[in-house]
Amino acid sequence: MLKAIIFDLDGTIIDTESSWFNAFCDIYKQYDVDFTLELYSTCIGTGLDAFNPYDYLIQNSTQPIELAELKQAVAKRFNELMLQEAVRPGVTDYLDQAKAAGLKLAVASSSSRDWVERYLNQLGLLHYFDAICTASEVKQVKPDPELYELALQKLQVQASEAVAIEDSPNGARGAVAAGIHCIVVPNPITKTLNFDIPHQRLSSLSELEFQELLTKPLQPTHNG
Repeated sequence: MLKAIIFDLDGTIIDTESSWFNAFCDIYKQYDVDFTLELYSTCIGTGLDAFNPYDYLIQNSTQPIELAELKQAVAKRFNELMLQEAVRPGVTDYLDQAKAAGLKLAVASSSSRDWVERYLNQLGLLHYFDAICTASEVKQVKPDPELYELALQKLQVQASEAVAIEDSPNGARGAVAAGIHCIVVPNPITKTLNFDIPHQRLSSLSELEFQELLTKPLQPTHNG
């Protein structure tokens, strides 16, 4: 029986991924360095340990770059692009129906708490969530399952009683490794990536009726 839904934030509730990718592309062009989706994909849904786009540009540019100025330029372009973004289709409807059905809700994000709360407040969605799990509370972010395991603990539900909603391979790997049924709703950036773990895929949350999710038996997924 479904008792909880755990949402990723970046790229899932709001499409920050496209804005980050395009912001880096724009800044990289100024230094005549190529920035590809293949490079960016390694840090989508996780931290910057796997690939740091700031360090990469500094190391590959023939021009001197100050890290602080680079971060400021990327952030400025990112914020400009984010003005065009809103809650992704079907998300608010799911949150409303989940609350009405008595389900528990959480966010499990590899980003910082300040970042998560900034966007949830901006979108008017913070009040929906019973728990927020972020990078500062775990030793390992996605694709490690620790964030999802923490969310299950905070919500006091079993993995078999929850559904995870994700947009990226790293995020989906984390959910699946925690034994949670994962619904992947990719955005324009992540839809081109390879999802090598078992998952249910939708083009939009609006594609799956919430009542169908409630009544359909969950298929717990395991990585490996």
